[in-house]
Amino acid sequence: MVAGCGGDDGDESGAESASATTVDSAPSTSSTSTSATTAAAGPSPTSIEEWEQLWADERAAVVEKIKDNGWGKSADGQTLTGPEGFTIDLSQCPAGWSDTEGLTDTEIKIGNPTALSGTAADFGNLSRTAAAWFKYNSDNGAFTDSTGKTRSINYIVRDDSYDATKTIPLVDELLDSERVFAIQTLGTPAGLKVYDKINQRCVPHPLTTSGSPAWGDPVNHPWTVGSLISYGTEAVIWGTFIDQHIEELTEEDGKVRVAALVANSDFGLAYEGAFEAVIAESPNKDKIEFITEKLEITAPIVTDAMTTLASQDPDVFITMTGAVQCTQIINEVASNGMAETLKYGFMSSVCKSSAYVGRDKVGGDGTQSDGWYIVGGGQKDINAEASDSDGFSVWAREFLADNGINSEESSQFGNGFYQAWVWTQALMIAGELDGGLTRTNLILALRAFEGTSPVHLEGISINMNGNKDAYLLEGSDLSVYDAAQQTWVVEGNIIELSGKTTNCAWDQSINACG
Repeated sequence: MVAGCGGDDGDESGAESASATTVDSAPSTSSTSTSATTAAAGPSPTSIEEWEQLWADERAAVVEKIKDNGWGKSADGQTLTGPEGFTIDLSQCPAGWSDTEGLTDTEIKIGNPTALSGTAADFGNLSRTAAAWFKYNSDNGAFTDSTGKTRSINYIVRDDSYDATKTIPLVDELLDSERVFAIQTLGTPAGLKVYDKINQRCVPHPLTTSGSPAWGDPVNHPWTVGSLISYGTEAVIWGTFIDQHIEELTEEDGKVRVAALVANSDFGLAYEGAFEAVIAESPNKDKIEFITEKLEITAPIVTDAMTTLASQDPDVFITMTGAVQCTQIINEVASNGMAETLKYGFMSSVCKSSAYVGRDKVGGDGTQSDGWYIVGGGQKDINAEASDSDGFSVWAREFLADNGINSEESSQFGNGFYQAWVWTQALMIAGELDGGLTRTNLILALRAFEGTSPVHLEGISINMNGNKDAYLLEGSDLSVYDAAQQTWVVEGNIIELSGKTTNCAWDQSINACG
């Protein structure tokens, strides 16, 4: 258990002090603009029928907005236009490129190289939910477009074991052999290895499962759309939290030591660079000492790196890695002495799954996870007791069970609903546009997207706005893990940064926005 987040006897002193914490301002960085706001919440639908009606209304509003503004493909087929100056020069697409490749009169081919094995295999559960959700919508005739064609999704999933060197040939196969309509990828390293090629081929690359700021580049990579809260936004919230607690953190010697275990990949380095940028702009930068150890995310153990960090007696620890290393970090902090001096510990947003922090994973009575903080991206835990009264969560559990899936095995099933929901809504919006479902209409639907996610907390916005707002998800909760309840408990208000994350032309040579 993290010292400072609760007492050894299980008291709630740490949680009480945190409950008054709200991150209501954020320093400016290259990836996130100045201020966070708390979001107002409205009532949620209480049944799947009410959700379906809400989504139908929201889709109609997006379609109307697109048509009223005259956005779409030009008469000569050379240019796609969208909101806030969004354009794609289609004349630069390869010879023989087709706006409808991957479509037949009855089928939509979507490719997804993802982790079905290895240390990050839990992320593969996203695709299990997506497959079930796609079939449910296909069976219900959701994908009937304005040309009268009714299609079903052919969802082609391949295992890359979260290894970018495996992703590359799989993407080649999906592009050249399967000739898919669109491709979704998992992870920052893999995404950065293939997004140039996918964009050069003018193939939609929606909902990349990663929080890299690189996906917010509608000018240079207009076909790529991210799905998660930006790691830069996450770093801003960490930094703001430290600034708000600076007196407590520096009371011993005037310094705060922040330690991080960083994945030695584009994923971890994006976190590290973003947090360093936040520190550089902090009014307390002279008081903050940032200490890191780097490790491959596929490394089997983290003991040596965590022992080195523990020897520095950090006041704050930040997880800048993911997968099974989330669990290993929790256990190492509990056993290597770091917990005795640590005031606050943060898991990265990708560690939110119960498959990493739950009692069955951390061992013993599960208290090692108690008191850890997370910037959680505003997503509900569909399995938490608090969700027993949430209509969609209850329906989602039953839906998964009907498809042979135990929802309690992983919180990635909930995240899978979010991503699959955006997919289906965007496909349906695209189908209602002039010309029916096409690649260009899908990207236009995403760049103008606005909808209400069934698996996010009230007040979290899911939207994009062309070149002005290139990130779907920018709001978040700040939550603390309650080992007794085995769930993340939201502390304070929802943090809403919609439209405040600035675009990012990612420079891979410096692992930062250019």
